Amino acid sequence: MKMIKAIIRPERLDYVKKALEDRGFYGMTITEVMGRGDQKGITLQFRGGIMAIDLLPKVTVEVVIRDDQSEEVINLIQQAAKTGKMGDGKIFQIPVEKVIRVRTNEVEA
Repeated sequence: MKMIKAIIRPERLDYVKKALEDRGFYGMTITEVMGRGDQKGITLQFRGGIMAIDLLPKVTVEVVIRDDQSEEVINLIQQAAKTGKMGDGKIFQIPVEKVIRVRTNEVEA
């Protein structure tokens, strides 16, 4: 199994959720996070002064899927989250050794 972890722009979350749901991927964890990358933040003019904001709001989407579904999920997220501008985000693929359903103790390996 694999975990796909995508850090994306908050305004693209609905597009990513819809793209995944349309292809039958319903289970996901969404977390609001702050971060920065090559973009190194932004500067805003506020009340006559310049204010540097170096951590920007982002959203993390985590999906655990079978190995053979990982490329499909990565492509769906990539297409739905892309704006073509710096700060679109990153996608990570992480191996998952075991999944245990808390309610039933069912184990998937």
